[in-house]
Amino acid sequence: MEEHASLRPAATDGGTTGREAETTIQVLLADPEVRRLGEEIRLEELRLGLHLHARYGALQDRRERAVREGDHAVLQRVCPGKHGQWGRICVLDAGHESADPHWGVNAEGQPVAWVGSAPDDD
Repeated sequence: MEEHASLRPAATDGGTTGREAETTIQVLLADPEVRRLGEEIRLEELRLGLHLHARYGALQDRRERAVREGDHAVLQRVCPGKHGQWGRICVLDAGHESADPHWGVNAEGQPVAWVGSAPDDD
């Protein structure tokens, strides 16, 4: 039985499409307006993180203590999102997203709050 053309894998083009996509991404990220918006988002996430620190700071302490002591019961309750690869660790309990933004620290240790997840979160 012959396979329908739409079910066959696309032919490889020697990587041209991948290089074109990478070039397009680099051009977009270099655009001054994209950079300005990225900085605006970064600053707003820091502002909100600082604003919510009084409310959630104890959860950061709880997570740090759980990591130090190997308290798996606490660590299993923490937000399962894959934020670490993006330089962030959400310290709220799993399921918080319906009521609260993610809150934790960024790679520099600053309080940060954000909406959404990593692109590969399932």
